[in-house]
Amino acid sequence: MRVLVTGGAGYIGSHVVRLLQDRGDHVTVVDDLLTGDARRVSGADVIQLDLDDTASLGPLTDALRGHDVVIHFAARKRVDESVRRPSWYYQQNVGGMANLLLAMEAAGVNAIVFSSSAAVYGAATGAQLPESTPTVPVNPYGKTKLIGESMLDDARDAIGLRAASLRYFNVAGSGAPELGDTAVLNLVPMVFEKLDQGLSPVIFGDDYPTPDGTCVRDYIHVSDLAEAHLAALDLVSGSADPRHDVFNIGTGTGSSVREMVEMIIEVSGSTVAPAVAPRRAGDPAAVVADPTRAREVLGWHSRRTLRDMVESAWASHELLGAASKA
Repeated sequence: MRVLVTGGAGYIGSHVVRLLQDRGDHVTVVDDLLTGDARRVSGADVIQLDLDDTASLGPLTDALRGHDVVIHFAARKRVDESVRRPSWYYQQNVGGMANLLLAMEAAGVNAIVFSSSAAVYGAATGAQLPESTPTVPVNPYGKTKLIGESMLDDARDAIGLRAASLRYFNVAGSGAPELGDTAVLNLVPMVFEKLDQGLSPVIFGDDYPTPDGTCVRDYIHVSDLAEAHLAALDLVSGSADPRHDVFNIGTGTGSSVREMVEMIIEVSGSTVAPAVAPRRAGDPAAVVADPTRAREVLGWHSRRTLRDMVESAWASHELLGAASKA
């Protein structure tokens, strides 16, 4: 199979590229390389393009010719940044999706797997959120992801697109030390940064109605997430009829922020105790996926544990940290 992966040189994308290469697929990566690193995807054809730029439409169409399917990761993903720069986020994420769909139509490629997000559920809270949960995103980032899903619905109806949108929950870990998450945007790398500085990691709020008082989240190992992409890829590429399926990608089991922080401290060998700060506005008590549909339709389920996530992330952190100091 010939697969074009947008944003394939990033954290999650590079894990998917490696799995595709391992099973013998031909991979082309399209990435602006602002946050991605081409060294993560050696062996793939890498094309540097800004998807949101209309000048990229011609080169992107040319790159797509002869491919069977697209996996679309390329997007900006910082919630706080999206609040500060909403118009730019719409340009980047919605404009990029529009250009990609135009190029796919021109090149005759009609199958896609889309990197969506649980952010489309907004402030929804619950021990098991199904895909039928109302989608009321509360920030521009989440809104751009929901618009992306709507665009796939429209393209399905207009041009017979075959699509799958994967709504990620909280991604952590590494499938190989050199592929770790280098952006300090999620809980695990944020705690690592504090430990590197000899500071206490901060837990925001310990008075929630949860077993230990801290927020509960669904943490998914990046390797499990990558395997879900291949299952979704096989679904859309093997289907003859127009479709757009939406799947939650999580474990279905919640872990508290305190559990995660204490696991990181244990694995790192640190003796620093976490500090508790007041709640942050807008943090729901518990957000956990119901992954039943992914299991039933894709035949996929998560296999890795919280310890697997933390140990693999720490091994990557040590390797990449040592490399940056060399």
